[in-house]
Amino acid sequence: MSEGLAARGDFDALVIRTDYSDDRAWRDVVAALLRSEAHIHFVDDPAWAGARIDDVLKAARDAEDLSVVFLADHTTMRSGLHALLAVTTLTREDCADDEDHARLTEFGREFRTTPAGVHDIHANLSIGNLGFEEYAAWARENPDGVYRSP
Repeated sequence: MSEGLAARGDFDALVIRTDYSDDRAWRDVVAALLRSEAHIHFVDDPAWAGARIDDVLKAARDAEDLSVVFLADHTTMRSGLHALLAVTTLTREDCADDEDHARLTEFGREFRTTPAGVHDIHANLSIGNLGFEEYAAWARENPDGVYRSP
């Protein structure tokens, strides 16, 4: 499965399709992402069908400069917002200690974002301007748990 990740450009957000039940919904997700001005590497390969978060993180662990992965999963395809699942690639080994890891994952290792939020999240994490935990906290503040880019 990691073959589709190798072609990702250094500054590209990574979006992996894991649900293949609705091609029209996928086309809508792609169209919304392309409107967001983000540089995106799409992985649209049925080998990823049903992949779980841990499967994706295992495949992406060797990708350089990748702090977040976006999944177009079953919920994405069913949601009117087409909210993708943003997942941090941060592991305990990336942190100074357990306390640092707990702080950086205080609000979990995943949250939902609208397609418009992908560019904002990916760009700011890439340059270290904001942390994953800040976006997760903002998503959590919304009643539906979805981050919306300002």
